[in-house]
Order: sequence, then structure tokens, then C-alpha cells
Amino acid sequence: MEATTIEAGATGSVDLLIFEVDNRTFGINVAKVQEIVEYQEVTPIPKSHYLIEGMFMSRDTMITVIDLRRVLHLNEAETTGDFILTNFNALNMAFHVDTIKGIYRVTWGDIMKPGPTVDENEGSLTTGVVKYNGQLIIILDVERIVADINPDTGLKVGEIDKLEDRSRIDIPILVSEDSLLLNRLIVESLERAGYTSLTHTANGKEAWDLIEKWRDEGSLNEHVQCVITDIEMPQMDGHMLTKLIKEDPQTQNLKVIIFSSMINESTRRKGELLGADGQITKPEIGLLVGLMDSLLGIQGEDPEK
Repeated sequence: MEATTIEAGATGSVDLLIFEVDNRTFGINVAKVQEIVEYQEVTPIPKSHYLIEGMFMSRDTMITVIDLRRVLHLNEAETTGDFILTNFNALNMAFHVDTIKGIYRVTWGDIMKPGPTVDENEGSLTTGVVKYNGQLIIILDVERIVADINPDTGLKVGEIDKLEDRSRIDIPILVSEDSLLLNRLIVESLERAGYTSLTHTANGKEAWDLIEKWRDEGSLNEHVQCVITDIEMPQMDGHMLTKLIKEDPQTQNLKVIIFSSMINESTRRKGELLGADGQITKPEIGLLVGLMDSLLGIQGEDPEK
């Protein structure tokens, strides 16, 4: 078995791993990819979800394999191709694809939002669209694929149950999250936890445009005092949003919390260098609320260290 280790790209850009499934081309953020492994026989898992092809061992770790052909309602996977080994939400998963085409570097601004008929669908498996060799490439939402198999990996909304009786908190919060489903769940969870003055946007650019508008109007603190942002988003990612906020003397006092499935040693270090006030890994929504309480001086449980 041969394996290829994948490393993420430079600051301000995103490296996409381009691959084919049934002669159709897709992409995934390299930051979520650990390595590429040539296909090997997998062991079926009795009574598992129909999208799960089986499991295999990689470096003494048991890896679950998801058949992307089944996910995309295409023909069943063949006993060829490659496994894309990923890590996000503290999970190790593999996606069975036909062919790896290579790595394509783009800026976050090159990644376009899907059309409105796709973007308004919470069940969409698309996080963005980018041009590659004259064609439009869909960037797959692998987090959503895994969450459809096991909803507990999406967001641990049950952690909010114990916070529902708290008093109303009027501190204005701005949420930046491109997934329609997660955006809604985050907002609903924060509202249940008492944070009721919420504005939500679909990416860093939308968030920054609002912050600039409120800053220029002189009403910044009336509209936002804390920003909750994902990292991976089209048009502008969370790291760039954090950088813009912390470099502007008029906005640098805003609390910025990065809430993302992509937090690892490298991205955590980058977030710290950019000035993020805190970083929490999805799906720990309870820890997010605890960190918000701590940063904003709200009486509540201390976030997990």
C-alpha cells in the first residue's frame, strides 16, 4: 500500500485536492486531508449506514470508508481508485474516489457561493464552486456527508439543554458560518443559551462588510461585540476576517472566537498569531458558550481548557 502525505497551502490561499468520481470532478480543502492511500480491500461493517463501504487499518488506526459514489447517487464503487484520508471534527474518515487529479491553489476570493437554488438548501453537499481548467468544480461539504451518517458529529446541541433557563443576554453577537444548517443550529443554540441579539452571515466577506458599515456609522458596539466565525468559507475565510478585525484600530477590541472543524496544531497557531481571542473545535457548542461567557464577563461555566 502506498500513501501520499498532504500539506496545506500558504496563508491567504487554499489548496484544493481535485479528484474524480464517475468521471465527474470535485474538490476538497487540503487542510482536511491527511494523506492519499491506494485502494485496498475493506471489511464490511454489519448493519452500518448504507453510505459506509467498510473499514480498514491505516498506521494502526481503524478508518471508516465512505463511498462517494453512493453519496452522489452514482454507480457503486469499484475495487479500484484511492482513499482520501481526512481528519475534521476530531474524526478520522476516508472517502473512496476514482482518481486523484492533483492539488489546485486558489485564493479564498476565487471560491464562489453556489447559486441560490443550491445555497438555500440546508441539505446541500456544496460549500463552494471554483473554476478549474475551464470547468466549474464543486467543493464537497464532507462535514455534512459525515453528519448525515451520524448527526452527533454535526453539532452537540444537547449540551445547550442545561443552559436554557439562563437570563437574557443582550450583548450583540455576529455569527459567520457558510453552512446553512450549521448557521441555523448555532444561532438557535446561542438563543437557547440566552444570547438573543444575533446577526448571522454566510461568509467572512459578508461579516466584514457589516462590520465596516457599523464602524463607519459609529454604531459598531451597538451591533457587534463578539464575532463567532468558521474558518472554511467562500469569498473570505475566517482567518482573513480575524486578521482584518484585529488589524483595524477601530475594530480590534471585538472578541473573535474561531469555531471550526479544522482546528489543529497548525490552524490553532495561525489563529493565535492573527489575534483570535479563542478557538473551539466543532461540534462542541457547549464549550463555545462557556468561552463566550468567559470573554464577555457573563456568569457561567468556565470553558474546557
